[in-house]
This record gives sequence, structure tokens and C-alpha cells, in this order.
Amino acid sequence: MIEIENVSKSYIKGAKIIDDLNLKIKDGEILGFIGPNGAGKTTVIKMITGILNIDEGDILIDGKSIQNEPYEAKKSIGFTPDNPDMFLNLKGIEYLNFVADIYKVGKEERIKVIKELSKKFEIEGALNEKIENYSHGMRQKIVIIGVLLHNPKNWILDEPITGLDPKAIYDLKIMMKEHAKKGNVVFFSTHILEVAENLCDRVAIINKGKILFLGTIEELKNKMKENNSLEELFMEIIKND
Repeated sequence: MIEIENVSKSYIKGAKIIDDLNLKIKDGEILGFIGPNGAGKTTVIKMITGILNIDEGDILIDGKSIQNEPYEAKKSIGFTPDNPDMFLNLKGIEYLNFVADIYKVGKEERIKVIKELSKKFEIEGALNEKIENYSHGMRQKIVIIGVLLHNPKNWILDEPITGLDPKAIYDLKIMMKEHAKKGNVVFFSTHILEVAENLCDRVAIINKGKILFLGTIEELKNKMKENNSLEELFMEIIKND
């Protein structure tokens, strides 16, 4: 479970990009985090993962404070950033072994997982190439494999399907469903609202640093008194904000 409690964040004094945010992502659910550009999605995700400091409030990962117990909290997190352009001078296999070392994944387990996932995402033939030579989609795949290496309970995915080919998108969506079914958390942001509508148990709509809606698609339809698609409902709720 991920609990965001009264969290605020300012980049300029007095101007809050995130304003007293409360959000609970429950075990066993896929929660989609949606909002326009600049709404605060990536800022929230970076605070959950400890990349950005929290100005006010706290975030608990399975009861562990990301501020006061960051090492313990981060053990159960798997995070894909919105930009996969990192460690470009490493070969794919070097990057995966680096991540496995950080999370103390044993030799036999890492070999098994790397073999399984690189085959699933069809990049097993590129593991000995430098990441700088990868396409954007291949870089996204290698980051995703790195995230899953230590089998984290809480998946935090920032625009995870951007740049992926249709098969990889399908495979990742199946994996997200299976992960949640095992009682784990999948929290992901996306601009592709059709994916959120078809995949998520609940959605959280954020704008100007505040949650405008949190619930199921059916609850959103009831709230708006319209039986429209998530895309249409999203546009309506943002327009009214």
C-alpha cells in the first residue's frame, strides 16, 4: 500500500505545485494517475520514490516513511521514469547486473529473470550492445526489465508504454494485471486514456496539484451524470476546474 498524506511541494516559495495532496493506492489494485501536462504527476511520483524531497506531509510505502526510513521504503519499489535515457555508456547486460547488484539479487535468480524478460520483450540479442545504440523503445524495455529484477511489491510507472511496440504494450499490461492480482500495487501515469479506462481499477485525476477525482470509471460517470468515455469525462472535469 502507498499512502500519500497531506503532501505539498513548492519549487518557488509560496507557489505550490502540489497542494495538500492525499491519496491511497491499495494493495491488489491498478491505479491510473492522469492529468494534463504540468498538473504535478511526475512531481508526485518523484516524491513517492524519494527523488524529490517533500516540503510538507509524508508518504508511506507499506507503512515505511519515504522520508524517515528511505532505505526500507525503497526496497519494495520498482520505478520506471518518464525518460529512459540513462546509463547510456553501459551495455544492456551491464546495466541489468548493476541493478541486480544494488538490490542484492542472487546470480541464479538474475540469470533466470533476465533471460525470461529479455525474451518476452524481444531484446535478448541486444543485451551486449551499449544502451546508447538502442532505440527509444528498446531503452524503455531495458529499464522495465531492470525495475522487475528484484520482484518489487509496488510498481510505480511513469508513462511506461511510451515508445513500446504493440506486443510489448500488450505483454506489459498483462504483467500489470497479474501483479495486482497477487495483492500488489500498480501505480502508473499515462496520457493514453483508453489504456487507463480498460486497465485500471480506479483512476485519480490531478490538475494544478490537486486531486479532482478518485474512484472507478463508473463512479466518475455517476459523478458527471454522463455515460461517456474516460477521455470525454476527463476533458469535461478539467474544463470545469
